[in-house]
Amino acid sequence: MTDDHLPADVLLALAYRECRQIAATHGRTYFLATRLLSAERRPAVHALYAFARMVDDIVDRADQPGKTEGVQVLGPGPADALDLIERELRRALEPHTSAMPPIDDPASATANPASERTWEAGARPRTLILAAVTDTIRRYDIAPQHFWTFLDSMRMDVPGTPGFRNRYATMAELHEYMRGSAAAIGLQLLPVLGTIAPVAEAEPAAAALGEAFQLTNFLRDVGEDLDRDRVYLPADALTAFGVDDDLLFECHRTGRTDPRVRRALAHLIAVNRDLYRRAEPGIALLEPRVRPAIRTATTLYADILRHIERGGYAVFDHRAVVPRHHRLRVAATEFTTATLRDALGR
Repeated sequence: MTDDHLPADVLLALAYRECRQIAATHGRTYFLATRLLSAERRPAVHALYAFARMVDDIVDRADQPGKTEGVQVLGPGPADALDLIERELRRALEPHTSAMPPIDDPASATANPASERTWEAGARPRTLILAAVTDTIRRYDIAPQHFWTFLDSMRMDVPGTPGFRNRYATMAELHEYMRGSAAAIGLQLLPVLGTIAPVAEAEPAAAALGEAFQLTNFLRDVGEDLDRDRVYLPADALTAFGVDDDLLFECHRTGRTDPRVRRALAHLIAVNRDLYRRAEPGIALLEPRVRPAIRTATTLYADILRHIERGGYAVFDHRAVVPRHHRLRVAATEFTTATLRDALGR
């Protein structure tokens, strides 16, 4: 029996299973933290992760047209692929539209049929991810605007689009990008996690935590981003320490971190930790059952900064990674603490 002849509930289960596999394969810290969530919340979190990963994969391979890997297939261009995803998601969210779009259905092409055809090889995983995220948006009443904001920021990563940037002059410019690339994801997650206060009260902290995670990624991935001629660190902060593009590329070429770069990275790590501090009070606004998962994710991501420091800011030749045994220990500690709190009725 082919997918399009399966009952809708079976197809939706397949969609969520696809998203879980993507989260388990690509988001080790993220996936571990979701294990501390209740079973009914995990699929929605996996769906949101898989959607973001699918889009991120498209953008990351913007300079490699035609390459297929994982959940995405590039067609005439990444911008076309992002436009297609937005069209399909908007269509799926229309009133009276089924939450489970038909699998491998190329007949939905409207604005750019050629672009649709280039996606045929990857249509099934794409459609499954969109089905799961559409169901999640409806189930938890997530504002669709957070997805359009996210996609707008992702277009800023694609050469040839009107808003393309591969350098950011100030932290304000970088925050503008992170509003969509990171803060919007925190805001997508908030209704799934649940709050003990009005959602609006928790939104600033959720946005700050999304940005904190994103800036940690930027600090960890300096070398990888330079390979793509990208610098996701504010130029004015780098210049204050005597760092420019030439010095960054020289450090990347030699694998050695210049003292000026160390000082700039130390400053930006302090900025990053301030974002974590601003986000921390928001954890108390979440439903008690989800707090251990968010604390775990926050602790583990913040630990990446500590590993960058301990490694002498060697961000040009390898990634700072939190060891698996430490990740498991942090998760176990949070789980044990949460269990004791439940037992004590706190």
